Amino acid sequence: MIETIIVFVIIGLIITVILANPFLIKRRRNRLKRRPFPPLWNAIIENNFPVYFYLSSDERRRLQGHIQVFLTEKQFIGCKGLQVTEEKKLIIAAVACLLLLNERGEYFPKLRSILVYPSAYIVKETAAISNYVVEERRVARLGESWTKDQLILSWEQIKQDTFNWQDGRNVILHEFAHQLDQEDGQAEGVPILQRNSDYSIWAKVMSQAYQQLCNDVLQGVNNVIDSYGATNPAEFFAVATETFFEKPHQLLSDYPAVYHQLQCYYHLDPVQWNYPSSVNSGK
Repeated sequence: MIETIIVFVIIGLIITVILANPFLIKRRRNRLKRRPFPPLWNAIIENNFPVYFYLSSDERRRLQGHIQVFLTEKQFIGCKGLQVTEEKKLIIAAVACLLLLNERGEYFPKLRSILVYPSAYIVKETAAISNYVVEERRVARLGESWTKDQLILSWEQIKQDTFNWQDGRNVILHEFAHQLDQEDGQAEGVPILQRNSDYSIWAKVMSQAYQQLCNDVLQGVNNVIDSYGATNPAEFFAVATETFFEKPHQLLSDYPAVYHQLQCYYHLDPVQWNYPSSVNSGK
């Protein structure tokens, strides 16, 4: 009898911990977001994150809070001898947390570690070149998002993106958009949306735009969305996200429906930021 009671007590404690955990996590995150944002951190972000100047005061405040949570919860690992300094962490966190201003309350939940290489890194991949032949080759990459718990970035590419904001390419935005896409365990170009009814509209708009991009690539026609987005729907979402934040006016002009979908998802309207075309390094 006593053994049975002990078993039920243990089960009850486990259930209590499971139910209380989300509340405790939210409480801890809210405490982190209320911390004063260090002036040095603010200066680092101002000098390395051009969009920061064009956010509203409320958006800045919320971004600062998300950065504090992000830096607490994610592990940074330098690879090939790279030292991941506080400045590097802040730059990565600032750009990544721009994608969290929709206040979904999640902080890339599957991501645990961010690996940062000095420059492009080499990976081995296999590709089928016929029905019976598989070729192994070495490929240089600038970033990669895994469905498990890691994300990889090239610091050299991050610096280039920082100094060339509005060229439509940003490895941090790209790889963290993949993280949003992979939250449900699949990489198919569809992040978790607010309502079930949103999925049918998303599918229609994005599939039409994806097909248009594929056709343009085949015909050699220039497109505001980078041609890499024609690789598959997952890459289309990641590249469209880059375009949304870096070339909002062009995306709104050429793909208004895509712009609207991303505006609704991210709860942001980059067209209203009004940063000049010459912006770089926050200057």
